[in-house]
Amino acid sequence: MSLIRSLRVIPALMLGLASTWAPAFGQGKDLRIAHVYSKSGPLEAYGKQTHTGLMLGLEYATGGTMTVAGRKIVVLEKDDQGKPDVGKNLLAAAYADDKVDLAVGPTSSSVALALLPVAEEAGKILLVEPAVADSITGEKWNPFIFRTGRNSSQDAIANAVALDKPGTHIATLAQDYAFGRDGVKAFREALKSARLVHEEYLPTTTTDFTAGAQRLIDKLKGLPGRKIVFILWAGAGNPFKIADLDLKRHGIEIATGGNILPAMTAYKQFPGMEGAAYYYFGMPKNPVNEWLVARHYKQFKTPPDMFTAGGMTAGIAIVEALKKTGGDSKTAKLQAAMKGLKFQSPKGEMWFRPEDHQALQSMFHFKIKVDPAFEWGVPELVREIKPGEMNVPVRNKS
Repeated sequence: MSLIRSLRVIPALMLGLASTWAPAFGQGKDLRIAHVYSKSGPLEAYGKQTHTGLMLGLEYATGGTMTVAGRKIVVLEKDDQGKPDVGKNLLAAAYADDKVDLAVGPTSSSVALALLPVAEEAGKILLVEPAVADSITGEKWNPFIFRTGRNSSQDAIANAVALDKPGTHIATLAQDYAFGRDGVKAFREALKSARLVHEEYLPTTTTDFTAGAQRLIDKLKGLPGRKIVFILWAGAGNPFKIADLDLKRHGIEIATGGNILPAMTAYKQFPGMEGAAYYYFGMPKNPVNEWLVARHYKQFKTPPDMFTAGGMTAGIAIVEALKKTGGDSKTAKLQAAMKGLKFQSPKGEMWFRPEDHQALQSMFHFKIKVDPAFEWGVPELVREIKPGEMNVPVRNKS
């Protein structure tokens, strides 16, 4: 054999040996991630944004290779349809049959609560994004749960920054399930100066808000000072229809947090309305967000939305954890790497709080401006509310 031919053969042999040895070190084998989300159902828009963001996050964090530590990333999509039982079965099958290394999701808080014990029983990580209910990292939490999405307390504390003023009376309008009830509970706890005078809960399928609005008006009208209906709503239905009942006649304002862009078309009716947003593409100033906005415009000809940013954050967190473990996806190694992990996101730096694995993150106090160039009410940044300014309670029992 000639010297040149020998030199050609040796690298090939080495590659063959490397591929033989790699699985022993947890390398080379595909890294399998299940994304359980509402690909259909009432929260379909949120779910699809999250999946787009997840894939963009993996792309960004891997420098476009979709590999980490020599392992190809494979994402398996699972449509929970917004139904807890469906999601529970899909996650169990993903862990047991698809042999996924970890899972991301779901969209709905009700589905999330059904998934938590499945992750615990399987002994595999579930990275919750974007389900919001406090109980997910609160009383229903277990050590296999991490969350990049914000929780109800973060929403509530941030909105209280905008609304909690002396002499203010507030009534809440929310959906009657975990997202709504946990959100109102956290908001109530966050208020220090304003007075919460009524909590109105309606079914998630509500389309006629007349009766609920009348109860809100009856509780607020005639009270002194500023009067606000604070809306916490996700998915279908348009609670802003309550404005048609001429709340202004009673001196009643509407306030709410941020939302996806299509839902924020309703905000154009309320110039000057204040609240707090999880994300709006024009607010954060950092390299990750700049990449996301540019990449999203290039691919979709639209700006990234709220849940796109959340999905991207989940993707980045996964890759950063795996970089820390050298590609080892064993649960114990991932848990150790993720606990306290700091990582960059479209919102800036985040980190998983060791006590409950909740990602601490900035929120954004906004005021709505009407700009004819945009179809939605534009949330102009008043100021960024940093994680250190929010005393987010640790609500689990660990």
